[in-house]
Amino acid sequence: MAAASAVRAAGRRSRRLFDIFVAEIPWTVSSKELKEYFSQFGSVQRCQLPFDRDTGFHRRYCWIKFSTPEEVQSVLQKDSHVLEGSKLALKQQIRRRRSQRKNPRE
Repeated sequence: MAAASAVRAAGRRSRRLFDIFVAEIPWTVSSKELKEYFSQFGSVQRCQLPFDRDTGFHRRYCWIKFSTPEEVQSVLQKDSHVLEGSKLALKQQIRRRRSQRKNPRE
């Protein structure tokens, strides 16, 4: 049980290292296809596409990590991103120092 919670905590920490959050991904799109699509904007270091254990399908969102901030800006400057007829929703991940985060007890 402790090992599972440690893995989840590590996953949450690693997501903070990603540059872009992508939502509204069609069910039929794989992480390989996402990497191929976003590689037109630069070097994709990592694509994390989580799956639901119960259904076996991905959860229709992912995190993308690029090599440079310029590549991230290149992605965000494009008006819309469409894969298999569906418009993707992109959001830039904001990296905050621990001291800048809101205190959950406030």
